[in-house]
Amino acid sequence: MLKYFYTALLTLVLSLPLNAQVESFEQQAQRLAEQSDPETQMNLGYMYYLGEEGLKQDYQKARQWFQKAANSGYARAQFNLGVLYANGHGVKQDYHQAAQWYQKAANIGYARAQFNLALLYADGQGVKQDYHQAVQWYQKAAGQGHSSAQYNLGMMYEDGQGVKQDYQQAMQWYQKAAEQGNPQAQNNLGVLYSNGRGARQDFIKAKQWFSKACDNGVQSGCDNYRTLHEHGY
Repeated sequence: MLKYFYTALLTLVLSLPLNAQVESFEQQAQRLAEQSDPETQMNLGYMYYLGEEGLKQDYQKARQWFQKAANSGYARAQFNLGVLYANGHGVKQDYHQAAQWYQKAANIGYARAQFNLALLYADGQGVKQDYHQAVQWYQKAAGQGHSSAQYNLGMMYEDGQGVKQDYQQAMQWYQKAAEQGNPQAQNNLGVLYSNGRGARQDFIKAKQWFSKACDNGVQSGCDNYRTLHEHGY
């Protein structure tokens, strides 16, 4: 969609003199977005947020366009608005507002919003700390294949936060995240195999996962691999 948005804008400005094109691109972009669907409005917000296509980076204008799209119920814009509030970009940092916008997008089923909302519940930022709620939202995002949510859900099961401690469940979620290339999950999966938690102790599998974690930049994965190697595994 963003490609078509750029194409439409370029068509509008190509007939202008060169010295007027940069100046009018912003005006044409805003006019097109005002007349268009929420996705186009959100894309203009992205352009302001990143400072792309000749537009000066402007978090406040990014927020304005995200807000327009979010008010129309567009989940990605609601999520982006939550990110702005969480980071204080273009607005005063406000985790409560961030949580509200994440909640709206999460209710629609947007996995990234579900994950970020879970983080807020786990940390007690903008909402009362609630590990049970965190687990619920991690589960929703993890069920959609969100690897970080799968990893965090594995940790919740391993530590018994918000759920009964269950090493088998922890291993299952680490496995899903690890297979998607999540390096921390790869290391944690290796630890479970090494300790025989959630599955039969298996140093060969542990070493394989430690190797993957190490290759992906996790120092503890390298250390764990070396330890097993030094013990003859």
